[in-house]
Amino acid sequence: MVRAAFPRRHGRIVTVRTAGECSDVFRSMLVDAAVVDISAPGEETWRIAELAREFPSAPFFGLSPLRAGDGPAVGRCVSLDFADVLVEGVDDPVARALIAPHAFSARFAESLRDPPPSLALSTDIQLRTWRWVVAFPGRALRTDALAKAVGVTREHLSRSFAAFGAPNLKRVIDLVRLVAAAELSKNPGYDTRDVARVLGFASSSHLSSTAQRVVGTKPVSLARLRTVDLVERFVRGRGRTRAQDRSES
Repeated sequence: MVRAAFPRRHGRIVTVRTAGECSDVFRSMLVDAAVVDISAPGEETWRIAELAREFPSAPFFGLSPLRAGDGPAVGRCVSLDFADVLVEGVDDPVARALIAPHAFSARFAESLRDPPPSLALSTDIQLRTWRWVVAFPGRALRTDALAKAVGVTREHLSRSFAAFGAPNLKRVIDLVRLVAAAELSKNPGYDTRDVARVLGFASSSHLSSTAQRVVGTKPVSLARLRTVDLVERFVRGRGRTRAQDRSES
C-alpha cells in the first residue's frame, strides 16, 4: 500500500522490522513520515511505535484492518500522538493524500512559503527561488540546480536574488538548512551529530561552523531557538557571503 501511494519518483521508502533498524534510519536520513503496521503482533511493533516520542518532527501513522478487537491498539496510537490510523484496504487509494500533508518536508515548506519580511525577498524570481529552497528542508542545494529549476542562468540568479538589499543566495540556503536543523534538534532522539548527518553536513563541526557564521550561535543552542529568532540573528549583518566564505560554499 505504501509503495503504491509513494512511487519512487515521489521519494524513498525504507522498510524496517525492528525498533533498532527504525532508529538507525531516523539517525541516517531525513524521515518525512513513518507508517507502523499495528496489526502485527508483538512488543517490537510497539517499541517502533514508541519512537514517535523520540522523533516527533516526523508524523507516525498506524496501519490496521480495524477489526473489532483493534480498539486498544488504536487507543495506544492516540496516546503516542500518532497523526492518524489508516484503515488497510479502505484508505489505500487515498493514502498519499492522507500522509503527504503531514510530512515534515510538506509542513516545513508550507510554514515558510512566504519569506519573513526582514529578508526583503519580494521580486518574482526571489520568491520562486525561496519556495524551491524551503521545499527541500536541510538539503545542500546547488545554485546551478536552483537556476535550472527557476529557468535562468546561475549567474543571473545569483545577481537577481541578491538585488534590492536581499541576502546572498548561498547564505539563504544555509539559513534554511539551519532552520531545519533547529527543528530536528528539538527531537529528544537526536543529538548534534545526528542532525548534522541527517541534513548532509560533512560533520558536526561543519554544522557548528555554519551555525556560527550564519546565525552566530552554537548547534547546541538551536533547539531553543525559533525560526523568527534565527532570522533575526541572520539579518544582523550575516546575509552577505564574505570573500573567505565563497571557497567553502
